[in-house]
Amino acid sequence: MSTPSVTAPEVVIYLSDWCGYCRRARSLLESKGVAFTEIDVDLTPNSRAEMVARGGGSTVPQIFIGALAVGGADELQALDAAGRLDSMLKKNGA
Repeated sequence: MSTPSVTAPEVVIYLSDWCGYCRRARSLLESKGVAFTEIDVDLTPNSRAEMVARGGGSTVPQIFIGALAVGGADELQALDAAGRLDSMLKKNGA
């Protein structure tokens, strides 16, 4: 009998290329070896409105792990410091 495969949740980061907090969040995700989708709100039409509608704030970065709106770089780093980020990144996506 095979065990069910666990699929990591999709990670999406809304960002701006000029944003230092965005670079910090991207760097943390990269250090975890996480595949993620970047959406540049300055280059992608309607993406800022989409980001806010998904439950994120109006500033960048906004990070989503699956359907969960994590928040920005500070919140992402706080999750990591608390030891919660790794498990969130590995949970079965909903």
